[in-house]
Formats: sequence, structure tokens, C-alpha cells
Amino acid sequence: MTPDAVAIAAAVAGLPEVAGPHGGRIGEIATLLPGRRVAGVRVADGDVTVGVVLRYPATVAEAVSAIRGALGPLDRPVRVYVGDVAAPTTS
Repeated sequence: MTPDAVAIAAAVAGLPEVAGPHGGRIGEIATLLPGRRVAGVRVADGDVTVGVVLRYPATVAEAVSAIRGALGPLDRPVRVYVGDVAAPTTS
């Protein structure tokens, strides 16, 4: 069964380590669906790639672990691409 790109994007968006999706250097991390594009998730035959903007001060290792944990077991490897780090917000 093909993983659901919309469900993956929603699961990743809710993580405290993730500030938002990242589409890759030229927008290549995306899934095209009828009438819409899911940026930051590419579901391919051999793997799933998730592109994110990291929320400072989370580390890449923390983010990768959280993302893989949120997605649970899939029928293919999950690759995580960190495209940027969001500056800390002052409040």
C-alpha cells in the first residue's frame, strides 16, 4: 500500500522539532495529487523523503527520530532532508 503523503505531512507538521515543510533546493520534495501539491513529502516506489525546516534548538538527530516515530512503520525507508533551521522566536 502506498503511504499517504497528506497524512505524512500532517503528522510531521505537528512535531515541536519541525518549523515547517521544506521542498528541497528546487522543489523536488513534493507529491503531486489531483488538484494539489504536498510540499515537503515525496512518496516514491523505493522510499519516502520528508523535507523539513528544523525548529531551533532541536538537533537533526532529534528531528529525524521524532519524524520516524510519528510516521510509524512504513513499507519503505524514510529519508529526512533538513533544508533550513528557523531562527528562535522571541516572546
